[in-house]
Amino acid sequence: MFPMVTGFMNYGQQTVRAARYIGQSFMITLSHANRLPVTIQYPYEKLITSERFRGRIHFEFDKCIACEVCVRVCPIDLPVVDWRLDTDVRKKQLLNYSIDFGVCIFCGNCVEYCPTNCLSMTEEYELSTYDRHELNYNQIALGRLPMSVIEDYTIRTTTNLTPIKIAKNKPLGSRTITN
Repeated sequence: MFPMVTGFMNYGQQTVRAARYIGQSFMITLSHANRLPVTIQYPYEKLITSERFRGRIHFEFDKCIACEVCVRVCPIDLPVVDWRLDTDVRKKQLLNYSIDFGVCIFCGNCVEYCPTNCLSMTEEYELSTYDRHELNYNQIALGRLPMSVIEDYTIRTTTNLTPIKIAKNKPLGSRTITN
């Protein structure tokens, strides 16, 4: 009889422990229900990109000296630089510069190693097209500056939403958000 009673007690303890775990899981689920939505409505709301975001490359034709450092540091030898040598001045003259963004991996090596800073990364990330040949940008397309998301009045950015207040009495690593 004694082993039967201890078996029932163990069963009761396991049942209480399982009910406690289910209750804790349910409380976590309910706490997530009170959070603000993370998803944004993309065409009408856009995230503001971070300062170090690597988007489309901007090219300044006048600054380029056709040294081809960008081609040498590119892991896939992507930029195409066409130039000719002026014999009277003994200087390279840039004729054409193009990048195919269908192949580009946006590593940023070309921007980092350019000696004249004629390349820079922009915050533009909407490069989708129906034809992959439209992703081959020449110096004219690379030279155009993108419209900033912040300056576009037709789009609501996520900073315009209601501000999130963090509870003051919680520790720094806490995820509690109050409205």
